Amino acid sequence: MSRKYLILAILSIFLLSCGGSHNDNITIVFTGDVLLDRGVKPVIEKNGVKDLFKGVSHHFNNADFVVINLECPITDTATPVNKKYIFRADAKCAEGLKQAGVTHCALANNHTMDQGRQGLQSTVQHLESVGIATVGYGLTQKERIEPTLIHKNNINIALFNSCPLRVENWQNIENTPDINQADCSILAKEIRKFKIQNPDYYTVVILHWGTEFISTPSLTQRYAAAELVSAGVDLIIGHHPHVIQKMDTIGKVPVFYSLGNFVFDQSKPEGRKAQMAVVTFSKDSLSAKAVDVDIKGNMPVAE
Repeated sequence: MSRKYLILAILSIFLLSCGGSHNDNITIVFTGDVLLDRGVKPVIEKNGVKDLFKGVSHHFNNADFVVINLECPITDTATPVNKKYIFRADAKCAEGLKQAGVTHCALANNHTMDQGRQGLQSTVQHLESVGIATVGYGLTQKERIEPTLIHKNNINIALFNSCPLRVENWQNIENTPDINQADCSILAKEIRKFKIQNPDYYTVVILHWGTEFISTPSLTQRYAAAELVSAGVDLIIGHHPHVIQKMDTIGKVPVFYSLGNFVFDQSKPEGRKAQMAVVTFSKDSLSAKAVDVDIKGNMPVAE
């Protein structure tokens, strides 16, 4: 068993004891971008990380798992990369995320490497130390593209995560801490292989893609989504544009092209509207709904 799967097995045992529903289904809440720096930092310093999520805590508490897109490294070591926007959250923020109910962090985006490879590796260590699983990270490309597995109530789910965007001042290097940047064609091939070997798994793809502040998914996104569905994907979750791109379906597969922000400090009105994807998996089918979120004081609020 590889180190990654050993860690995930331990985390799965730990997570089974945490909250969530008590029936034969699994409910997962997926969110957009979570930033723990810049304009959000004063809020954290005043009330802590857990308080950021008080406006959505009822949704988190009713879920078995909560998967966020972590849009910054969590590390006390500052080793910034040369780029325009550089973020960093204190290491203690990991425990705050855990207290808020976060169980998984998607790391394949354009900001988790803001403090270099050392900062990225430190982020993973801090998250795993409090029992939060990571998605889209590894030391080799094989590890990075491997799914993070969820098992509960005899239901099996595989979470794939990639950032197919060109990332500023960053290059994938083998045998170093890195995120998955496989394009959707490569991801589709990997998912086909996985589905052949694991036909009883739901497959979920979490993508950091699209164009910032554009509310309509591009043709590239649409073609990629269709290719992934044809490869056997059961659910697509997207973010990066900082605005909502409306949920769609391809066949019976829900596609959330962009959930928008979640914990973020943007001032544009459209950047303060977001969604959560609340997805319930049963043995035979899944159902998904979009829950509207207002971002007030940089914090998400939902009914």
